[in-house]
Amino acid sequence: MENALILIVEDEAEISDILERYFEREGFRVLTAADGEIALSHHQRLRPDLVVLDVKLPKLDGHTVLATIRQRGDTPVIMVTALADDLDKLHGLRSGADDYVVKPFNPVEVVARARAVLRRSSGNASNKVLRIGRLAIDPVAHMVVVEDGKSRVPLSLTRTEFRILEYMAGFPNRAFERGEIVDACLPEGDALDRTVDSHMSKLRKKLDAAGVGDLLNGVRGVGYRLGDFG
Repeated sequence: MENALILIVEDEAEISDILERYFEREGFRVLTAADGEIALSHHQRLRPDLVVLDVKLPKLDGHTVLATIRQRGDTPVIMVTALADDLDKLHGLRSGADDYVVKPFNPVEVVARARAVLRRSSGNASNKVLRIGRLAIDPVAHMVVVEDGKSRVPLSLTRTEFRILEYMAGFPNRAFERGEIVDACLPEGDALDRTVDSHMSKLRKKLDAAGVGDLLNGVRGVGYRLGDFG
């Protein structure tokens, strides 16, 4: 996944540049297109692993580009729009988009969503399970288990706790600021930093009870980190 090729289709140069930098920082290869025609040309010749596709584009709009991509195959697509209208979102998803992001967005969230979509679309089952120490996180089954030899102990997590764990597991041993976790894992609400602390406290207690609490640690002056530090 780290070497996946991402096609960013965005006519606003500043937004395109920001997304390109964030994806490259996380180890992805990136190519860009500023209009729908160039996007389809890149898609046909270079076969990207995922497309981040703006809705409003010169020459061919995003929905037209998406329809053509779907005629060609099943390349994962994340639609990006300035319209927060639920009907517009529904239209995009019914047209075959794998996910949907509304401007203004945090680029960290876009990268996190891209990782999740790539995992879901992967045909290799081993790529769908994230492993941190004895912790196994299955985004498809929406399940987290602690593995100990032949035994597998499932964890009972809330939807938000699962989101946080899945997101952090995609970047093992990296320190996350609280605001970054809010943007990536709690985007639908007006969450505060102390809300993250509350979720983390409950998640740590559940991990402690399962014997893997040492995987989740606070980072003084920053936020939190998930990794196998043993």
